[in-house]
Amino acid sequence: MPENASTNASTDAFTEHRSLLFTIAYEMLGSATDAEDVLQESYLRWSAVDQATVEHPRAYLVRTVTRQALNHLRAAKARREDYVGMWLPEPIRTAPGVSEDVILAESVSMAMMLVLETLNPTERAVFVLHEVFGYTHGEIAASIGRTEVSVRQTAHRARRHVHARRRRFEPVSDATAEIARRFLAAAATGEIQPLMDLLAPDVVVISDGGGKAAAVRRPVTGRTEVARFVLGVYRGGAAATRVEPATYNGMPAARFVTDGGLDWLVAFEIHDGRITGLYGVRNPDKLHHAEAVRTLDRGGPHPWKP
Repeated sequence: MPENASTNASTDAFTEHRSLLFTIAYEMLGSATDAEDVLQESYLRWSAVDQATVEHPRAYLVRTVTRQALNHLRAAKARREDYVGMWLPEPIRTAPGVSEDVILAESVSMAMMLVLETLNPTERAVFVLHEVFGYTHGEIAASIGRTEVSVRQTAHRARRHVHARRRRFEPVSDATAEIARRFLAAAATGEIQPLMDLLAPDVVVISDGGGKAAAVRRPVTGRTEVARFVLGVYRGGAAATRVEPATYNGMPAARFVTDGGLDWLVAFEIHDGRITGLYGVRNPDKLHHAEAVRTLDRGGPHPWKP
């Protein structure tokens, strides 16, 4: 095959599966920036392969991305031990349609991503590939270079860990978006009771500034404390700030925009008509790519050749 034809074939195959590959990398890493780096590295490896020798391109690409993501994740674990303040995943702007796949929507939610962060790299890879994307233990073993027995044990351990810590989840909908809108309107009035009426008793605020923007260093919990915290943030905010509704990580969200661009954003976790979590990202390093809407994909039935 001529060199340019081979290049086109590898590009077409990679492009066809790019949304799936990005979704896997993002769920393993919690960073869109790192996920894009993994995809770039994986594409370079893929483009050097003789396409005629690959029977199932998607399986090959998933294995490549998984291995590259594991390498990044192991390095990131060390960096995050020195992270200033509380850590949240780099938010991704998702299309409202992501809520049609509840498993996918929950898997990229802020709360679930925080739970995944407590797993070790191998546990995280196994959990994501098996529970979210539906790969078998044997397929995962071929991907990460472990035995099927080892993967099965890891999957059981990771699943038990996640299920013990997962929070209640409802994907974005007209109803949850309306609750978020009412909350923002109430905060703008400066009155505490309308805010408290929309908060669950065990509501929590987690704010990520990364040491580069003002943010609380510990979670704020409880209806009264959270309402007071939110009012304090609004009183101290810039008068020129514009609030825009959006969807991030499969959750209703709000973008706080000034003349200089996106200053911060908050995602709302809502259950049974009450806000149970507020996740605020202010670290500017995590907002660079927050404009682009990401297409996420769990893929359909997948042939896999070890």
